[in-house]
Amino acid sequence: MDKKKILVVDDEADILEIVQYNLEKGDFDVSTASNGIEAIEIAAEWHPDLILLDVMMPEMDGMETCSRMRSNAELESTVIAFLTARGEDYSQIAGFESGADDYITKPIKPRVLLSRIKALLRRGTVTKTSNQVFSSKTITIDRDRYVVIQHGNEMNLPKKEFELLSLLVSQPGKVFSRSSILSQVWGSQVVVGDRTIDVHIRKLREKLGDHHFKTVKGVGYKFAEE
Repeated sequence: MDKKKILVVDDEADILEIVQYNLEKGDFDVSTASNGIEAIEIAAEWHPDLILLDVMMPEMDGMETCSRMRSNAELESTVIAFLTARGEDYSQIAGFESGADDYITKPIKPRVLLSRIKALLRRGTVTKTSNQVFSSKTITIDRDRYVVIQHGNEMNLPKKEFELLSLLVSQPGKVFSRSSILSQVWGSQVVVGDRTIDVHIRKLREKLGDHHFKTVKGVGYKFAEE
């Protein structure tokens, strides 16, 4: 079996060396980049399975790097996680809004980092192999082509927005609890907060219409037909 490929992006050489060493010990194929511009070039050519991004970098910061990667159709399904010392809530929210799948704060023990990465990659594998079509009156989700169609218009969504929408549309009217959403979209071994769900719901409302996404206070969310 081929090794999973991971691209590590950080402007600190010692961090790159340490993370690369531990990932290679974990049997991953690792490449590194010291800034966002270099990372985008490597990712476009190498097609990594997962990208670890620092936030604060010269040339181009991690948020913009992530956004640009997500605009590349060939990297839409690539797992992207921030690995950074920036732990503020607003920074984490910005990270998810830029299209990241997870936000990991430093310092983190190597074994814990490996566990998080393996969980993210498992979740990504499940996503890629689930080729179904979900339809509502106005929205069709084609998981094989990884596109959303609304009123005849096709759009590409960031990976977690796509997965969240797929879950809600699969059973219109059903209330999905926050714990269920976290488990089915992010995976039970990936630790993210409730605010992460709120951010993704807000983005879906902006793109597809506020009326489709109903909040059930204290429980979770449901998809509503027009």
